[in-house]
Amino acid sequence: MDVLSEVLKVVKLEGALYYNGEFTAPWSFRAPPSHVLAPHFAPGGGHVIIYHLLTEGRGFAELEHGKRIPLHAGDIVIFPHGDSHVLGNGAPIEPVDHERALHRIFAQGLKLARGGGGGEVTKFVCGYMSCDPQLSRVFLAGLPAFVKVNVRNGAAGRWLENSIRFSVEEADASRAGGEAVMAKLAEVLFVETLRLYISELPPEQTGWMAGVKDPEVGKALAWLHREPARTWTIADLAHEAGLSRSVLAARFRHYLGVPPMSYLTRWRLQLGAQALKSSSRSVAEVAAAVGYESEAAFNRAFKREYHVPPARYRSESRAAEGASSGAEAHLQVEAES
Repeated sequence: MDVLSEVLKVVKLEGALYYNGEFTAPWSFRAPPSHVLAPHFAPGGGHVIIYHLLTEGRGFAELEHGKRIPLHAGDIVIFPHGDSHVLGNGAPIEPVDHERALHRIFAQGLKLARGGGGGEVTKFVCGYMSCDPQLSRVFLAGLPAFVKVNVRNGAAGRWLENSIRFSVEEADASRAGGEAVMAKLAEVLFVETLRLYISELPPEQTGWMAGVKDPEVGKALAWLHREPARTWTIADLAHEAGLSRSVLAARFRHYLGVPPMSYLTRWRLQLGAQALKSSSRSVAEVAAAVGYESEAAFNRAFKREYHVPPARYRSESRAAEGASSGAEAHLQVEAES
């Protein structure tokens, strides 16, 4: 049982490739933070994750006021929390601010963009993933400001890179299903990157991703995410994981910082919050669907976590989503004018 797959089934990643670059050194550009990109990529208020795949040459990525990350062909660098960052190669130059050119960039699609000073060539593809900010918090909380892996270290990654390079080179909006194919490739590339990152974690690492890597804790996590509404006890979970109750509790806390039942409670409430925003089910129906025996118990737990009752949370979330949709419509009008 694969806990990452179980989580991503619920999180429902959506994304695409959106930029295809061939730059010659020196070059540099600043990518804006995800909250600036979100109205373009995720008008419903989703969280946006940006990544870049180098297909040829070399370069660097640099967090603002942070460390410089060297990049080589086959490297993919992900910014899971949406931090603004700089990409470039060659002698130091003032980065071009892409925030000021977003409409042009999105209008261009995957048509090859060229630029730079005429030196060493770097080719790269940029992609994004959008996801529910609450549900994605489960795995995003276990990630640092950036993740870098080389997809050429495995057969699956090499196949993905070749497929993406071919799809981008053949990009044509008139080809039936082309956008859907590239969106799926973007999603698979992101998931494969997370898998590679998890596989390379050192033994002393803690956190959600490290818990996923641990065979028994990972099995327990997978069961909790597959059947969150089940009436779990620590004894039941320990039996499924193949450990004693005390050992499971200790190892679970070591990796995730909380006991298994506390983790389950938080996940149930996150599922409940998502259902309140996205469905018309009653509060009682939502409560039952996420494992609460009574609406009153769900109300109390929900208010402790979100500081408002479920019904009020639903109304406020929908009002905020309506405002976000209005802002997206305004951006679209500006882009077309």
